[in-house]
Amino acid sequence: MDLKDLHKIAENIWKKLRLRTHILAIKMLKDKKDIPKEAKRPVKDLGYHLDLCQGFAMSRWEGETIAMLKEDMWCFEPVVGFGLAEPPKFFLEGNNRFPSSAMTQEAGKNWAQSFPCLKVGKYVGIVSAPLETCNFEPDMFVIYCDPSQLTHLLIIKECIDGGSITCTLSGHAGCVYTVVPVLQNKQCQITSPCMGDRRTAMTQDNEIIFSAPIEVLVDFLKAHDYLEKQDIWGFPWAPTLYPEHKLSESYIKIGKIIGMNL
Repeated sequence: MDLKDLHKIAENIWKKLRLRTHILAIKMLKDKKDIPKEAKRPVKDLGYHLDLCQGFAMSRWEGETIAMLKEDMWCFEPVVGFGLAEPPKFFLEGNNRFPSSAMTQEAGKNWAQSFPCLKVGKYVGIVSAPLETCNFEPDMFVIYCDPSQLTHLLIIKECIDGGSITCTLSGHAGCVYTVVPVLQNKQCQITSPCMGDRRTAMTQDNEIIFSAPIEVLVDFLKAHDYLEKQDIWGFPWAPTLYPEHKLSESYIKIGKIIGMNL
């Protein structure tokens, strides 16, 4: 997709969903030469390390392009999750979860053993930027949204192919769960921001993360426009609370078929 077209679609979706922060463009870097010229490197350009979620925050709140390699990372979890280093035995035995957030060594080990990881050595880092201004071809996009916006994103996804989203949720390593499953499975993902994301990267209490392969972006806009033309599926919707509210014809028909008194 031409970058100008990508930018227009991203801006359109951003406005239609009334998002508070930029949609993120995410690209995994296979070589240092792939780092965009305008990208800021935390240690080199800012003088300090960052958690990856903080890099994402700078992109989505401030519009910055941030490239992070292993040497820029302050949190080890994306380093392991993105295959920038081999998972150490100490990690695989569950010691970063036990005893602080796992009651047993076995629970910590189970979490570590199921931790989503990319192939070691395939990538050297990651770059993030606003999707409507990025100067690179992204692998995926990430939306920080509230529950109402997430509901609409799910409706959009089901409008496209009828499929719901099945994903693994964790209270830890939000950046890893946001990125790795999308790259591995080429499917949409929902992620709960981790404690680090909320404590150190300005993620709000009402925010949740939706991420998807860049290939579905055009269909998302088409589906949103399709829904907008329908009777009740536009966004945002007006909340109501009254009995026997108006149902669509298909709801009434199916309800009658199964014996409901409509």
